[in-house]
Amino acid sequence: MLDELKKDAAERMLKTVEATAKELSSIRTGKASVHLLDSVKVEAYGSIMPLNQVATASSPEPRLLVISAFDKTTVPDILKGIQKADLGLNPQADGATIRIPIPALNEERRKELVRHCKKSAEDGKIAIRNIRRDANEHIKTAQKAKEISEDQEADLHDEIQKLTDKHTKEIDAMLVKKETEVMEV
Repeated sequence: MLDELKKDAAERMLKTVEATAKELSSIRTGKASVHLLDSVKVEAYGSIMPLNQVATASSPEPRLLVISAFDKTTVPDILKGIQKADLGLNPQADGATIRIPIPALNEERRKELVRHCKKSAEDGKIAIRNIRRDANEHIKTAQKAKEISEDQEADLHDEIQKLTDKHTKEIDAMLVKKETEVMEV
């Protein structure tokens, strides 16, 4: 039971770190990144699907994204999807290819993006602390029910705290890296 509790907490914390990493990677920097388009959904063939199921995206230049539609008839749908995603981008269609120039960010927009990054990172850290709280409550319950000793309880609390610290530091490191990317000119 105790190993399961620890394993569950570690898995949930890891998933939180991965979700935070995905959230941070979707935040736009001054450079072109195909991850900017991860949130784009396209309404094609009678259903809504991720962009990567109807086209391929690449970044041939630092300030340009190129999307190649698998089917030329989906280009208008892809354009609509990009505009609905509200990424502040201006896609331009050219046959089955869509070019998206990535404009340079001004200082005010950079600071706004850094605030958004910090909020996303803090949300991730809050989720990790909630997982820690849940695990600690399970440990206390097990100790009160005499399933574990007080020493085991203390050891488990320490292990859960170490997991929390480790995953929180990972999020902090991702945040520092993303802030640096956003603030680079």
